[in-house]
Amino acid sequence: MADPLILIKAIRSGKLAEVRAMLDSGASVELEDGVGDPGLPMGVACFMGFADIVRELAARGAKVNLPDNSVPISPLNMAIRGGRVEVVRALVELGADVPEGMKTGLSEHDLMLAQLKAHRDGKIVEGSGSIGYSARFRRN
Repeated sequence: MADPLILIKAIRSGKLAEVRAMLDSGASVELEDGVGDPGLPMGVACFMGFADIVRELAARGAKVNLPDNSVPISPLNMAIRGGRVEVVRALVELGADVPEGMKTGLSEHDLMLAQLKAHRDGKIVEGSGSIGYSARFRRN
């Protein structure tokens, strides 16, 4: 199994090929085994602003949501604190739940488009409260 700290190093370098190689060699996307906090790889990628790595980690099973995405360690909050608007957009497209009133750095229009893409791609779980999609766009 790959050393999870090497995965973090690869993520910090921003080199997608290295991240893929680490994941292919067995590194966990959630840093289990007491090496670090679960979700650390995704958090680092979000804070550093590597949308391509965020998408790769999500495709390999990393969580884009925590029970409360307003907490400082959530992927969404890490991207917002890092000022990484493209990563915020990627997370929303991947189904990240945007808490009501959270300032994402995206315009309302861009946020809506990202949420529609998530819905189209089946990334929104019904009843998750992920977006105001049903309230905003439902036809009565």
